[in-house]
Formats: sequence, structure tokens, C-alpha cells
Amino acid sequence: MDSRRNFIQKLSAITGVSLLPSLKVLSKDNLVRISQLKPDKTAEELASDEDYWYQIQQAYTVSPQIVNLNNGGVSPAPLVVQNAVERYGKLANEAPSYFMWRILDQGREPLRENLAKYAGVSSEEVAINRNATEALDTVILGLPLQRGDEIVMSLYDYPNMLHAYRQRELREGLKINYVDLDLPAEDNDLIVKKYVAQMTPKTKVVHITHVINWNGQILPVKRIADEAHKRGIEVVIDGAHSFAHLEYKIPDLGGDYYGTSLHKWLSAPIGSGMLWMKKEKISKVFPLLPNDKPNSDNIRKFENLGTRSFMIEQAIGQALNFQLAIGNARKEARLRYLKNYWAKEAQSNIPKFKLNTSLKQEFSGALAHFGIEGLEGGKIEGELLGKFKIHTSPVKWEKLDGVRVTPHVYTTLNDLDRLLDGIKHIAKT
Repeated sequence: MDSRRNFIQKLSAITGVSLLPSLKVLSKDNLVRISQLKPDKTAEELASDEDYWYQIQQAYTVSPQIVNLNNGGVSPAPLVVQNAVERYGKLANEAPSYFMWRILDQGREPLRENLAKYAGVSSEEVAINRNATEALDTVILGLPLQRGDEIVMSLYDYPNMLHAYRQRELREGLKINYVDLDLPAEDNDLIVKKYVAQMTPKTKVVHITHVINWNGQILPVKRIADEAHKRGIEVVIDGAHSFAHLEYKIPDLGGDYYGTSLHKWLSAPIGSGMLWMKKEKISKVFPLLPNDKPNSDNIRKFENLGTRSFMIEQAIGQALNFQLAIGNARKEARLRYLKNYWAKEAQSNIPKFKLNTSLKQEFSGALAHFGIEGLEGGKIEGELLGKFKIHTSPVKWEKLDGVRVTPHVYTTLNDLDRLLDGIKHIAKT
């Protein structure tokens, strides 16, 4: 607990832009106080402590008009982050070229250091960008692959990543070997075997989604990566739905390249992301947006965006502070508790309900996908929104057809009870 509190305090001390206003998260609590709440409880014990999570919920400006259960698409930022974006925006507009380039831009290196420390990597391996697609496309389109080289990936990987590899397949003659996954899955040995079965002497890259966005399936990334490395194959990891959701450090996954969106589970400003790659890999990857030294081993070559939103970038720091105040283990336990709360009840007591996500801790966190016998996902989603004002995401992809539900730390049990009422009503009609 002390180490987390000290880290939070040090973040403000080393940044180039003052973060002191960000400490006023709630009307009577600050970030350090949140980190001190109920220190004697384990993450699992605290997961169901509604008094504690009420304090966290007050940090968000939740709409009273709808219940938002599509946080997997993009999560709202807590008020402290919203205020930071507004504050930096006002400062920038006083004299844009001066305050953006000479003042706000000075905060990028401290932010890089803080993100790297949180992720467990070197700051010389972290680039700040706009989302997971930009991060991963930088790798996918920048790797020096040749005609005949092969890629291994799953049809359940995110569409933008599939599109990027398929574009190279079309233009350059690469070959993609697809892993056929049956979801939900609860046999990691079988999953690993399926990936290995697609690896050949021509395979150069294995692409793995840590948490599959469609149904929340957690893949055994490290085991797959180890098998790939045994064969001299590089590993690209899509961490869009696992970063700040599950408790881990990037090196734990065993990959060579990693991309994520920070506006999902970190609750950073909309349009913020991060790229990581091993230092020794940087020089061979061409940047998506060219600069004067494309073969450089400086990670900053991937940040040549031109004029960028410094307001969004710098407010990432406040989102990171907020995450650290809660704690990774506490957050993961709470998110899984929320998923289990509604999914177990629906699975046990609602006829025609089909859960397409494992309830075992090893295989899922907050995300879950369900269907109702005889109904398409779009119909279910429309009924939930139209009659119950519950916003979810319809998912019809490969063998899945239903609705994805993704709560966040501000989600209440009343919200999930409302979801259950909606599902019960739809299943009966």
C-alpha cells in the first residue's frame, strides 16, 4: 500500500507540468486518500464492498439517461481527467504554438517514464500515440517481411489488425495461416496446440490478442509466445483489452511488440494509446508516419504525427494516477466480480440464455458475451437500449451472435440488476 501511495506522489513530483490540481478527484477525497481506503482488505474481499466502490463511482460523470455497459468500446474518463484536458486546452489556446510546443510538450518525457514504469518496461521502448490500431499498424506495416513469409493469427483478432495483415498479403504476397478457435475455451493446452499447428518454417510473425474483444476470452499469450520463439518467430501482442484491466507487466507476456488503447480500461482521454517494442527491434521497424531517420533505434521515431493533441496526451498522466490510486489487483477483482454478478444469475435463472464467455478466472475478466435462443444479437441490443435504456454492443462475428456486456469500476449493482431485468423480459417474449 505504501509503495503505491509513494508512486502516486512521485508522479506529480517528476512531471514537467504540474499535476497538483488533479488530486481533487472527489469532493472530499484525493488520490492518495483513495489508495489508503480499507488497506487491510484483500482485493477479493474488497471486490464486493459497495461502500468502497461508491467512492470510486463518484469520480465519474455518469449519464442518468442510460446505463452504459459498452465500456469495452471506449471508457469514460473520471472527472479529474476531463478537467485536465479542459485545463490544458485552455492553456494551449492562450498562445498555441508557444504553450503546446514549448510548455506542454515538455511533459511527454515524464509521461513516457511513468507509463513505462507502470508497464514494467524501459522508457526507451515506449511510444505514445492515439490508439491500439495506430500502435499495432505501426508494427504490422513496418516489419521487414518478404513475399512468401507467413503470419499466424486468429479470425477472432480485431478487424483492423486483420485488415492490416491482409493488405500486406494482397500487396506483397505474404500468407496468413488462421487459427480456428472455438469460443469460449477452457483448455489452454488445446489453444496452444492450435497456434503451434499453424507455425511453419516460413512463419515470421505470430499475432496474439491477449483478451479477445468479442467475448473477453483470455488467451495463454506467454505460452504461445514461448512456442513461437523456440522456432525463431516474432510475437505481436494486441493488449487493447487487457492493459489496466488485468494485473500484469508487459514483459510477463513474452512478446516482442505490444500495442494498446489507453482510453479503454485506463480511462484516459479518448484518442490515446501506447506502443511498446523491444529496444533491439526498433531499428528494423519502419515508422507508419515517416521521419528523417526511419532506421533509427529511437522509439520516438514512431511519434512523428505533426501537430497533435497535447491536451489529450498530457491528461493521460491523471488517468494513470487514478488507476494507481485504486490499484491493479483491486480493479481486476472488482471488474471480474461485476461480470460474474450478472452472468451467473442469468445463466442460472433465465431460460434460453446462453453465456459465450467462461466464468473461470483464468479465462475472463470484465468482458462477457451472451445470446438468447432464437434471437440475433442486434435484436437483443435494440431491445435493451429501446426499452431499458441499457447501452451494450451487438456482436455477430464468426461463430458468435449476441451482445457484449462490459461494465467498469463506476458500474453499480443496480445497473446490473436492470440489465438482468431486461434480459429476462427479452427472453420471455
